[in-house]
Amino acid sequence: MVVELVVAGLSAGAVYVMAAARVVRQYERGLVFRLGRLRETVKGPGFTMILPAVERLQKVNMQIVTLPVPAQEGITRDNVTVRVDAVVYFRVVDPVPAIVRVEDYRFAVAQMAQTSLRSIIGKSELDDLLSNREKLNQGLELMIDSPAVDWGVTVDRVEIKDVSLPETMKRSMARQAEAHRDRRARLINADAELMASEKLAQAAERMSATPAALQLRLLQTVASVATEKNSTLVLPFPVELLRFLEGSRDDSGGGGGGGPRARTSASAAPRDGAIDLDLDAEAEADELEDAVEPGKPAPAELPEEVLGELKTGEPPRSRPESEG
Repeated sequence: MVVELVVAGLSAGAVYVMAAARVVRQYERGLVFRLGRLRETVKGPGFTMILPAVERLQKVNMQIVTLPVPAQEGITRDNVTVRVDAVVYFRVVDPVPAIVRVEDYRFAVAQMAQTSLRSIIGKSELDDLLSNREKLNQGLELMIDSPAVDWGVTVDRVEIKDVSLPETMKRSMARQAEAHRDRRARLINADAELMASEKLAQAAERMSATPAALQLRLLQTVASVATEKNSTLVLPFPVELLRFLEGSRDDSGGGGGGGPRARTSASAAPRDGAIDLDLDAEAEADELEDAVEPGKPAPAELPEEVLGELKTGEPPRSRPESEG
């Protein structure tokens, strides 16, 4: 009989210990409610005992919680419709108000994050949502953390994940970016043309001091073009080269060998840039003038009027019929 009582007592004690034993993990804190009233002591991590029928232990997770905020659609301050989603990182710092003051602190933080995100969308412009997210994250964190302090919750960080734009706005932004790139390319090209013109002006000034350099440069250009194995080669004939050849002729011949036609053509080349070959009348007049010696009359077959017309180069005027 005694043995049976001892066995029954041990069995009841084991059941009581199993019902009263609780284990609190390292990242948790335990709140004990005795008959619905919170005890002042907070159970730390480890093994603890409670009264099974009188007390109730509620564990609170103290880890950082990652809470995704669903995408919220709103209109920015510059009247653009966008969809923005975010993520909130928060943790419980005081388990007592997190359980006593708010029914479900996770749901409360989620609703506060959604309303704060919509408010941020309405106060911001599209450019701020796309390029100035750090400032918006700080403002969103402050808006969520202010009421969450009374709940024993602190917000560690808030990040805007994605900003969805309408297709028309995407195309407009693409055209804007393309125009901006085109403007930069044109400015760079204009700067390059300006620098190249300055260098060309310096090269031309230096070549003008040495006319032989122009001919060498021309030959170098011809040689570089000939390396491409072209069947047709178009060679320009610059006016400066004519000037150089004219100077060389004046230095060597002195101006006496080549006839009056050659002198007239050479003198007209640097002025007009072309050789005038239609000077037969003036050349014949000069030859007749050289043939007539001073003190001798002109040939009888050529009257003075004809000689004068040949010298001046004017067309013969029609004579009156009375003289004929």
